Amino acid sequence: MKKVNVVAAIIIRKDSDGKKYVFATQRGYGEFKDGWEFPGGKIEAGESPEAALEREIREELATQVKVGGCIGTIEYDYSTFHLSMKCFACQVVSGKLELLEHENAAWLTRENLHSVDWLPADVTILDAVEKLLKE
Repeated sequence: MKKVNVVAAIIIRKDSDGKKYVFATQRGYGEFKDGWEFPGGKIEAGESPEAALEREIREELATQVKVGGCIGTIEYDYSTFHLSMKCFACQVVSGKLELLEHENAAWLTRENLHSVDWLPADVTILDAVEKLLKE
């Protein structure tokens, strides 16, 4: 089975009251169109996961992020490929998270994290994301 190595940004923001939110995007194309995911993409040859994530967020959302620590690696078998996805906590440095490839986006709280139809691989990191939103 083909293995695909990708990275995902768990972009967290805090409002003035200290409530935390995570940024989720809805795919606008391809086999998984309309599914919700954490933004990111494929790691190119010779690229570190962190550099790949910075590049992908620039390309998909016209935004610069600061990549923090890895909060988990998802290993998931789809029907036609194996996905290995490193998920990193991120913060926006500059930009407005413009949707250049996605059809929709939402800032979700811990309380409504499960209110969107997540892609199967992304579901497996939600427990770790909930912990980040609680801290």
